[in-house]
Amino acid sequence: MLQILLTVVGIIALTIVLVKLIDKFIPAQVKPVLIIALWALIGYLAYSTTMSIYKPILFNKEKEKRYAKVIRNLEDIRDAQLAHRTVTGKFTDSFENLIKFVDTAEFTITQRKDSTIIDKEANKRFGLTTMTKQIFVIDTLGTKPVKDSLFKTSNRYKTLMKLPEGVGNPDARFSLKAGTIEQGDFQIPVFEATINKNDILAGLDKDLIEEENHVISVEGVNGSQIKVGSMEEVNVAGNWPKLYDSKQ
Repeated sequence: MLQILLTVVGIIALTIVLVKLIDKFIPAQVKPVLIIALWALIGYLAYSTTMSIYKPILFNKEKEKRYAKVIRNLEDIRDAQLAHRTVTGKFTDSFENLIKFVDTAEFTITQRKDSTIIDKEANKRFGLTTMTKQIFVIDTLGTKPVKDSLFKTSNRYKTLMKLPEGVGNPDARFSLKAGTIEQGDFQIPVFEATINKNDILAGLDKDLIEEENHVISVEGVNGSQIKVGSMEEVNVAGNWPKLYDSKQ
């Protein structure tokens, strides 16, 4: 981009020089036409230069706005998946099942109580009567709907599979995977939700979208997708920088 700007500025400077040369050496009857044409060229190049600077600014502003909405959606998917694992012991690869779960499932509310009791076995083993041990008891206090815990009065969970309204390709859908990976002697549940940047940024400058798909930056969303979770490791984080977190 810097090279383009320097080229355009150079052409503008050259055009100005040409205007002065025309004014000095070209016959008077031809001057008006040539000068008007050259000034029109200067205006066009000045506009092109301005837009070459301004277009990326507008693109980044719109990109960040769209990313923030999409990431909130991915955070909702993660919250719903973590609740699903808490209640069922696993993640799901179906948005239909996930939405039904949020609609109908309940968290069990428990309370842990620590207590001290007589350790009969230890007393018998050592011929004593005063030895004790610590235990804890889990009391079930009731239940609370998952929907109320995660989304309160909002129904946005019903469209978790879709891009937020007004963002990119209206026909695009998030991809949702779930399964397990082996870690030691255990099978650990994992999930991953993804959406392509091309779908999020649809309608914007294609060249700038292509650049965004190859971005590598500490403050950027690297790669061609925005995602949360992983099918390759135990990880429920997103691939976006913290500045996009809606809960920061």
